[in-house]
Amino acid sequence: MKATVNPVDQHVVTLTIEVPAAEVDKGIKQAVKRIAGQVNIPGFRKGHAPRRVLEMNFGKDAILEEAFEVLASQNYSAALRENDIVPVTDPEIEREQFEEGKDLIFKATVTKRPEVKLGDYKGLEAEKQDATVTDEQIEEQLNNIREQQAKMVVAEEGATIQKDDFAVIDFAGSVDGKPFDGGEGKSYPLQIGSGSFIPGFEDQLIGAKAGDDVTVKVTFPEDYFVAELAGKEAEFKTHIHDIKRKELPELNDEFAKEASSYETIEELKKDLRAKMEEEASRRAIDTYNADLIQTAVKNATVDIPEVMIEDRVEQMIQELAMNMEGRGLKLDDYLKFSNKTIEDLRSEYKDSAAENVRADLVLDAIATAEGIEVTPDDMNREIFIMAQNFGADPKEVWDIIAKEGRVAMLAGSVARKKAARFIIDNAKGAEAAK
Repeated sequence: MKATVNPVDQHVVTLTIEVPAAEVDKGIKQAVKRIAGQVNIPGFRKGHAPRRVLEMNFGKDAILEEAFEVLASQNYSAALRENDIVPVTDPEIEREQFEEGKDLIFKATVTKRPEVKLGDYKGLEAEKQDATVTDEQIEEQLNNIREQQAKMVVAEEGATIQKDDFAVIDFAGSVDGKPFDGGEGKSYPLQIGSGSFIPGFEDQLIGAKAGDDVTVKVTFPEDYFVAELAGKEAEFKTHIHDIKRKELPELNDEFAKEASSYETIEELKKDLRAKMEEEASRRAIDTYNADLIQTAVKNATVDIPEVMIEDRVEQMIQELAMNMEGRGLKLDDYLKFSNKTIEDLRSEYKDSAAENVRADLVLDAIATAEGIEVTPDDMNREIFIMAQNFGADPKEVWDIIAKEGRVAMLAGSVARKKAARFIIDNAKGAEAAK
């Protein structure tokens, strides 16, 4: 096999591959054997029908097509290895010559993985985040717990609606004097100031009392997700049943017993501090590590083919769709609710997709430069972590990955993680930190 590489542009190359006639004959014989093993011909054992019989049943072209698939696949892969090309797209195949008894000549046009010129990735520095937890943060967390433990009580007689109150209302909306779908509700608990209704609706209830009837006039936003209502003026006949307010518990030992397993408020504060300090420390470490890796990525030079970014965008959209399905939703419903098109989503994802691809390429290059290898223990550890995250058996996880042909993809992910760890472990002051 002989392969000649001709650049089309910075990222795309065409390989002209020539296969000797003797290899073509072998490929045809292999194709005959494969077809014979896949079909049942009366009078012959499976896999033993001769070529002339197969040609009578399926035609000579079918055998040649199978032979071309065999020869092109084998020799294309060999040409990639010989020329150290890693493709990021499927090849566009063009036959130039393919006849029995002659050399096979075909072209394969493919986008190749870009070269990465590494910058500094050892001895890097990053700012260490402050992991201190203040008394004010402790109090804020205690207040959050108080909010969770709060009880809703009916406001005193004669009270008027204020911000943060819950107004229990009936409402019936109309546009141009006609009701519309979704414009009616009964005994709805609306928190004033939450922004959950159309802008301006909640403000017009402030000052009203239980038992009042209020006519609320608003205009739907121009980008409202229901196109028929967007920009339209609407009127809501609203009746106020009750006004409810949160009653927060006092911060005392009784509160600690109700809200936790501790006997005193001081014990609860001590536990909160310990947990918050642990979380702050973890966040500080994560931020520090991420900054080091991001610096290494920025220091590298790489021109990414557009197709790699587009592929990553599609992958991100597929992941979003899967997450939606896991919550019983559909991507189309999400787009409709968000008033977006699939093209809007692609546009939103493009920058982060480019950053992700760039980071992967740089980490791959560092792994290669440092001779980082992925061992069976590394793979087993990754499988175990994945199994824990999904609540599955590690063997089942491995079987699925192997069945879907994603072993190499997983190994690449592990190699990038090890490259990231290499950057962190070789940062300035890393030994002292250890």
